[in-house]
Amino acid sequence: MNLRIAPVLMLSVPAPAAAWSPLGEVLCAPRPAVVARLERDHRATLRATGLREGGTLIEVWAAEDGGWTLVQSYAGGTACIVAMGAAWEMPRPPA
Repeated sequence: MNLRIAPVLMLSVPAPAAAWSPLGEVLCAPRPAVVARLERDHRATLRATGLREGGTLIEVWAAEDGGWTLVQSYAGGTACIVAMGAAWEMPRPPA
């Protein structure tokens, strides 16, 4: 490829848009503190759980207003908030 064309091609490729998130980084704390804050400040309840390799537990906490939080809990008692979002819905199982 002609080296003079490369900068023009790079400018024509759109850059990814920066995604806005209320959570800029992973936040970790003792699990009881994370749970208390989710329940108290966000009025969230535990909606789903699943196990990952290595003994970690993935939890989805959601509030009636649709806000949700993805928490990864470790056997040692630490929990980390790894994602947050809006518009949580639980589809109804087929009849």
